[in-house]
Amino acid sequence: MNSTEIRNIPFSPPDITEAEIEEVVSALKSGWITTGPKTKEFEKRIAEYVGTNKAVCLNSATSAMELTLRILGVGPGDEVITSAYTYTATASVIDHVGAKIVLVDTAPDSFEMDYSKLAEAITERTKVVIPIDLAGKMCDYDAIYKAVERKKYLFKPNNEIQEDFNRIIVMADAAHAFGAEQNGKKCGQVADFTCYSFHAVKNLTTAEGGAVVWRNDLNLDDEEVYKQYMLYSLHGQSKDALAKTQKGAWEYDIVYPGYKCNMTDIMASIGLIQLDRYENQLERRREIIELYDEALLPLGIQSIRHYNLNMRSSGHLYLTRIPNINERERNNIILKLAQKGISCNVHYKPLPMLTAYKKLGFHIEDYQNAFNMYKNEISLPLHTSMSDDDIKFVIETFKGIINNIQL
Repeated sequence: MNSTEIRNIPFSPPDITEAEIEEVVSALKSGWITTGPKTKEFEKRIAEYVGTNKAVCLNSATSAMELTLRILGVGPGDEVITSAYTYTATASVIDHVGAKIVLVDTAPDSFEMDYSKLAEAITERTKVVIPIDLAGKMCDYDAIYKAVERKKYLFKPNNEIQEDFNRIIVMADAAHAFGAEQNGKKCGQVADFTCYSFHAVKNLTTAEGGAVVWRNDLNLDDEEVYKQYMLYSLHGQSKDALAKTQKGAWEYDIVYPGYKCNMTDIMASIGLIQLDRYENQLERRREIIELYDEALLPLGIQSIRHYNLNMRSSGHLYLTRIPNINERERNNIILKLAQKGISCNVHYKPLPMLTAYKKLGFHIEDYQNAFNMYKNEISLPLHTSMSDDDIKFVIETFKGIINNIQL
């Protein structure tokens, strides 16, 4: 490698082809650009891909999580548990509905919450647990359901849907994990409700966007649940825009003052083509991760294990941890990589380090395991526009920088 070489390797640009562009143009020419036939088709295709009876497309994973909490009747006086090691969207939706945020530290040397502490955090006010499928790897749902079952005697339902569950509900923040699998089940078939992101940096993008699915075996009225999402996402209006355009069908009602977070057909057009290409995209991500692993793990650099006989990650992020360095040293490495044209990131700054959560009374001193995961974490570029030569350049540059610091 030329030591003076500089490239432009972005962190996670969208992989858009002429096929997506042509599908968007077809939507624009159709005269239907808001929620309509392409969105409904995308919902159908997502449900088929995941293996659920229904899917709901919305404008973000954040909306998917918040509307799910509202449909479940979670609100003031309730508690919702999530990990301290996540992006703010996971926790902010709890605050939006008026419930209390309960954060659990990660286990030592793990990006996943400490499941023994999860059980300890459950009270009679707990209604939902939100685990995070970080980097595209599904977390330990067996441990989560065991913790829920262990404290089932504390559960006090507030409404009919909570009575149907008669236990704490598991709602996955699977923003990173669309297409992941664990023990023969797709992400979307394990948690009670699963929320995906199709934001611009995600594996499958609609520019902005998200979706929610729920398990087939919950004895829920799928049509009724779907209807609730439609109402909440469009002002509580009894007819969506597509239904109102039918001749003579203008009249509608507002069932309750809802929100505005529907997906558009322009967004769904991108998603339909992305879904056509998705399995090939996942395979390319696996190839990149394996190249990184082969080169970096022997050096003592740590990373999430994305694949084994019982698990396939979506390969969304390549998280590395460099032992024995601090925040300042980590940030200096990121700066040196940037000087070579390599864009990196950090996933994530734990919530108790952020101003909003400090104001809510959280202190990072209470979440030392999460802090220890964060302080030496660097996320390397991982996207399907990278060539093998780009990956080699990242690896050699990264190794060169690491070799020049005292570990």
